[in-house]
Amino acid sequence: MKLIYLLLFMGLALSVSAQQEVGAASVSDTEITDFNLYPNPAYNDVVYITTKDNGIKEISVFDVFGKVVLTDRIRNNTLDISRLIPGVYVIQVVENKKTTRRKLVVK
Repeated sequence: MKLIYLLLFMGLALSVSAQQEVGAASVSDTEITDFNLYPNPAYNDVVYITTKDNGIKEISVFDVFGKVVLTDRIRNNTLDISRLIPGVYVIQVVENKKTTRRKLVVK
């Protein structure tokens, strides 16, 4: 059952990513500029989130069922993910009224 949900989630994530990453001209004014999330996949208890502005970020992490499993507000670039079990997640970052979502793999 988990495999079915994982496959459905991965298919959805790939289709969403394909729509968002068409080209530089398709980046809207509501998406965060120069967004980086690393390391991904994450092997340790932290990931780093950098942007062009590097301002205060509101973070929400969703599991494959769409349930919020982690929320945080960070001033620096470090997000503590030690409470997350290994799996695939969607991370949503809001900074200066702009939003970006990416897949995050925790190993």
